[in-house]
Amino acid sequence: MHNGPETKLVVGLMSGTSADGIDAAIVKIYPDFSVEFMEGIENIFPELIRETLFNIFKNTSTPEEICWMNFALGECFAEAVLKVIEKAGLTPDKVDLICSHGQTVFHKPEDNFVDGINRKSTLQIGEASVICEKTGITTISDFRTADVAAGGQGAPLVSFADEILFGRENKKRAVQNIGGIGNVTVVGRGIEPFAFDTGPGNVIIDYCAGKYFNQRYDKDGILAVKGKVDEKWLGQLLDEPYYAKSPPKTTGRELFTPKYIEKHLARAPENPYDIMATVTELTVRTIYNAYKDFVLPVTSLDEVIIGGGGGFNPVIMKSLKMLMEKEVKVLKHEDFAIPDKFKEALAFAMLGYAAYYRIHNNIPSCTGAKHPKILGKISYF
Repeated sequence: MHNGPETKLVVGLMSGTSADGIDAAIVKIYPDFSVEFMEGIENIFPELIRETLFNIFKNTSTPEEICWMNFALGECFAEAVLKVIEKAGLTPDKVDLICSHGQTVFHKPEDNFVDGINRKSTLQIGEASVICEKTGITTISDFRTADVAAGGQGAPLVSFADEILFGRENKKRAVQNIGGIGNVTVVGRGIEPFAFDTGPGNVIIDYCAGKYFNQRYDKDGILAVKGKVDEKWLGQLLDEPYYAKSPPKTTGRELFTPKYIEKHLARAPENPYDIMATVTELTVRTIYNAYKDFVLPVTSLDEVIIGGGGGFNPVIMKSLKMLMEKEVKVLKHEDFAIPDKFKEALAFAMLGYAAYYRIHNNIPSCTGAKHPKILGKISYF
């Protein structure tokens, strides 16, 4: 049992739905949960690792590969930690905690009983014991499982950080992350925080950039900007039943699989640039519609704060601002001295810091859990 919170130097680690690499952020966290960002890096996965990960996503891997990936990713996460510590001009003995999200390889947050046994489950890999051993630093990991065990969706977990960072002022805010999947947290004084996944962030955009242009993602929206939105096809894409479901709800690659995307591409326009423009607009419309259907009936908004990789796509940002700025101001995390690129890594640093001091760090009104929980498991060196 630890005494009350003290100032700690913490490394937060995040690898998201896009699975292109690890974001590592080194931050100082104070007892009042204020956070000072110090340094961040992105550690790209080696090609073999990424290829094997995508085999797992596609359900074409073996138990042996999943077992190996758990340890191999632990090594990748450890390497990212050592790199960010060096970049910050520090040594590992100066760092108190590592807080690792791991890599989600499967997430099924809906109840589904078979022979009386619930198949609701989630799995993040990237073995914390390996990270701890390679760095010599206490490592906290596996945050989602306790929330799912308590009946929650295991997501969005960044709501814990959003509520602390953005919810303490007299403003009603939607904090929108656009990673592989889009998710929003609604916070503000007098509001019980709530959150849910809005739909695809970059997952379909990235897939199409790879399929038609052999690129990992649409850097700066240069592919989408050359095309026109096909409204008819967009309407068909928007018919996805997930978008109409009421929160709390989460989604992921388990829905937006290559098979799912290919099925919809069968009805796509011929011009690949029009495809890119349309799937980019899909991300924008699903966010906008989610606010219209599920946020604004509950509360008005003063500001929308955009983060994640999608915030770097000028086409997404321009279209979102056109739709929203009549009603609400659109800002970025940078406007609050929080680097967009490392927001989620920073959030997991905060989640791990709370777990270390046995502070509840899920928000049941966001995840749907039956009660508050301490999320995270501790591996000591």
